[in-house]
Amino acid sequence: MSAEISIRSSVELPVQREAIDLHTADGLKLVGELATPIGKPPVATLITLHPLPTHGGFMDSHILRKASNRLPELAEIAVLRFNTRGTESPHGKSQGSFGEGVTEQHDVEAAIEFAKSRNLPNLWLVGWSFGTELALKYGHDKDIVGAILLSPPLHRANDDDLDQWAGNHRNLIALVPEHDDYLRPDQARERFSRIPHIDIVGVDGAKHLWVGENATKRVLDEIVLRVNPSRYPLPDSWTPASA
Repeated sequence: MSAEISIRSSVELPVQREAIDLHTADGLKLVGELATPIGKPPVATLITLHPLPTHGGFMDSHILRKASNRLPELAEIAVLRFNTRGTESPHGKSQGSFGEGVTEQHDVEAAIEFAKSRNLPNLWLVGWSFGTELALKYGHDKDIVGAILLSPPLHRANDDDLDQWAGNHRNLIALVPEHDDYLRPDQARERFSRIPHIDIVGVDGAKHLWVGENATKRVLDEIVLRVNPSRYPLPDSWTPASA
């Protein structure tokens, strides 16, 4: 009989991993990875956009890494991660240099086009911090189901960007930590009031970096609730199939 495994920290469940290259319209090659379920097609796809690379954000930032470790097996969700231009992680360094959230438009578009070329289903952008700015600025007119924003700071995304989402059929969800360093739930409700259909989830006790297993579990649960609700909530343990 297989032993039950507690799902915590960096536990990696069965997953098919593929190193990928993304090619941007302005001629750069970006380093990435596609994680998919083993032996079955995914029902949905997360295109993840990492935190600010000049402050340590990259495709291996912990929430995104844990999503790739858990969600293919537990929720039949594919997870595409990549380093935006000029960003380096243990997976390698993408070409180019940091574009202040402007030239990264090409990076977002390259990731979406790659997912479409693979016929991956039900595309969602999942941005964290700086990544939420990219999702807000460049996702409103793309072939996606919607976007999920983790700790949106609303530094680079302005009111004109938000107005692009008003009346938009694409879903928009924001997970806002109670103790966020940049934008807290009440502030988020005011700033995002331009988008009537946005679902703002204030997360009690959480901080910008979502440190700790409780915070990680809450984020991944909220993602699964929107993307594949039949697998919500995620389990706290997993038992390998018997050989």
